[in-house]
Amino acid sequence: MKQNKKSVVVLASMGMLVATAIWGFAFVIVKEAVDVIPPIYMLAFRFTIAAIAMTVFFIGRLKHLTKSIWLHGAWLGLWLYLAYAFQTWGCLYTTAGKNAFITVIYVVIVPFLAWLWFHEKIDGWSIVSAILALLGVGLLSLTGIDGVNKGDILTFICGFIYAVQMVFVDRYTKREDPLLLTLVMMYASSALSWITAPLIEGGFPVAATSPDMIISMLYLGIGSSGIAFILQNVGQKYTPPATSAVILSMESVFGVLSSVIFLKEKMTAKMITGCVIMFLAIIMAETKFEFLPFVKKKEESDA
Repeated sequence: MKQNKKSVVVLASMGMLVATAIWGFAFVIVKEAVDVIPPIYMLAFRFTIAAIAMTVFFIGRLKHLTKSIWLHGAWLGLWLYLAYAFQTWGCLYTTAGKNAFITVIYVVIVPFLAWLWFHEKIDGWSIVSAILALLGVGLLSLTGIDGVNKGDILTFICGFIYAVQMVFVDRYTKREDPLLLTLVMMYASSALSWITAPLIEGGFPVAATSPDMIISMLYLGIGSSGIAFILQNVGQKYTPPATSAVILSMESVFGVLSSVIFLKEKMTAKMITGCVIMFLAIIMAETKFEFLPFVKKKEESDA
């Protein structure tokens, strides 16, 4: 039974890692599409596509929607929409590297929010792995610090909101269907995007109907907003919130790799060091180095 539980945790962690790869490689698409489609309209398209695709795919599950799932999914959708909005606005006023780095502040915030709100246990391994992950993202993303600006503040707010959303995802998926929660989350995020996009960005972007943009939005909708969030929400059902935060921060690594592969950006020694530190942080969060002979296993230390 214990071995089966460990296998489920490993599979859940691998699923979340796949989600970070989908998000990371979407970086190139977003970078090219944002010049054509305003940010909030882009959110509206991707969340709507995800909602439609998931409704069709999981139509048999819709009969199991409850008032609790509607309320909790809508609550998650609100935080998701706010996080994406603040991240996008922050990127307008700061560098992409600082935007990526400050966003991932959630790896440090999540364990403490989970402890503060829901009394989730927090150990030294979780704290150290979170700090290591943040250091790795810093080496990976930052080319220099030129002072704090408006974009940095907006991005920090985004990172805090992501942390809040992740903690609630962990809370709700433990007792409710993560697939249906994700579906309602997409409904809520898309509705909020369509309501606010005309108010913030004006009229409908006709250029979004071009074949290239349609393909891009399909990837962002089905891949980044549909499949990836299903993997995240299902994964968090079986993974501690602190560990989930560290794994999900790998999005920055895949973002850099996609830039190297598709945008021909150069990989420096500092960036490689950052990737190595990120992998070390994940191994620490997942195993607590119990595979090493000189590290006491949890059962032994608790005895």
